[in-house]
Amino acid sequence: MATGDDIPTFKLVLVGDGGTGKTTFVKRHLTGEFEKKYVATLGVEVHPLIFHTNRGQIRFNVWDTAGQEKFGGLRDGYYIQGQCAIIMFDVTARVTYKNVPNWHRDLVRVCENIPIVLCGNKVDVKDRKVKAKTITFHRKRIFSIMISQRRAIIISKNLSSG
Repeated sequence: MATGDDIPTFKLVLVGDGGTGKTTFVKRHLTGEFEKKYVATLGVEVHPLIFHTNRGQIRFNVWDTAGQEKFGGLRDGYYIQGQCAIIMFDVTARVTYKNVPNWHRDLVRVCENIPIVLCGNKVDVKDRKVKAKTITFHRKRIFSIMISQRRAIIISKNLSSG
C-alpha cells in the first residue's frame, strides 16, 4: 500500500485483550512517553508510525483495536487488507495469553498469510503470571517478543523455526 509521499506504507493490525497495553505501545512509539492511565479504546484508532531504516523510511498505519468483547462484532472489518499484525498479551494476566489462539484464528480468517508477531507486554511488573517457558503458542507459527513499555526495553525475542 503506497501513498502519494512515496513512503512505503503498510496496514498493521494491533489486537489483544483489553488492558494488555496496545494503546500504550503505540503512544510510546509516537511520543516517547509512557502513559500510566488506562483508557479503553472504543472501536479502533489509527495511528501512523514512521520508522527510519537503512533503506529509507517506512510507515505503518497501526490499527489499534478495542480488546473488549463488546466490540467483537466490528473487528473483522478492521482486519480487512491488514498486511501484518501484532497480537499482544499481558504477562501479569494469564487469561490474556489463553486468548491468543482466538486472536490468531480471527486474524488469519480475514488476513490469511500475513506476518504476525506475538508480543508479551508488562514484563517489568513483578507479579508475572505467564512465564517465558510456558509461552508455546508461537512455536512454528509466529515471531514472539517480550517488552516493557514503562522501561522502553525489549526483554527477549524468538523467531519461529518453521
